[in-house]
Amino acid sequence: MNYETLVTVIRRLALEAGDRIMEIYNSDDFEVKSKSDQSPVTEADEAADALISAGLRDAFPEVALVTEEQADSHDIDAMTFLIVDPLDGTKEFVNRRGDFTVNIALVEDGVPTRGVVYAPAKGRMFYTNSVGQSVEETGPFDKDAAGETTPLHVSKPDNSGLMVVASKSHRDQATDDYIGKYEVKDMTSAGSSLKFCLVATGEADLYPRLGRTMEWDTAAGHAVLNGAGGHVVRFDDLTPLAYGKAGYANPFFIAYAPGVDLKEG
Repeated sequence: MNYETLVTVIRRLALEAGDRIMEIYNSDDFEVKSKSDQSPVTEADEAADALISAGLRDAFPEVALVTEEQADSHDIDAMTFLIVDPLDGTKEFVNRRGDFTVNIALVEDGVPTRGVVYAPAKGRMFYTNSVGQSVEETGPFDKDAAGETTPLHVSKPDNSGLMVVASKSHRDQATDDYIGKYEVKDMTSAGSSLKFCLVATGEADLYPRLGRTMEWDTAAGHAVLNGAGGHVVRFDDLTPLAYGKAGYANPFFIAYAPGVDLKEG
């Protein structure tokens, strides 16, 4: 894989998908349907998926593509693959809260090595560059050329006062009980894969997720956090969270900056 080409393509596709999503987001009304698992899906999910999938297949026809909105791709068995959530945080989108993202990632041998997370309503874009360092690009975003970027580095955590980020739509008692094991200075909530990015930027030290997620929800944010020096481990045994699992479902996990004194669940 030519990483320079990959990063150029996924950055551009994320921006193009973001434009299409925002057209629908800013319209007077949009249709919300329910998928078989009762999760919401909108025309923005479908339009962004079509745009990104076509672009990736054109640029990388030899690489397997897994995407949330194409159920037949969920049976793919590959060690190296592209994985897409065209609109992560659909509930945030439907409720017009802005915390939704476009997620595109490359997984190699079970590890997300490159990825882009773009939050079009917030004007924030995070990605791994060609050498694997994560950056945040500041707008305005030119689709053909990257603008000014800031390298991302995780925090140096203070275990006597941690910054914790948790889900905005999926917070539950089990999560609160686990967070209660730590000395917490402050907490924030965020939607979608932005939670990984807040750990990557040093705005948070710890993000525990005790709830259902799929690999397309997490791969891009995980790649960004990896490239900023962070880690994502399984909640049950604290081993690295791996990708390419059957059905692409994740176990509970913890994303964190090295130096956090992790507690057992």
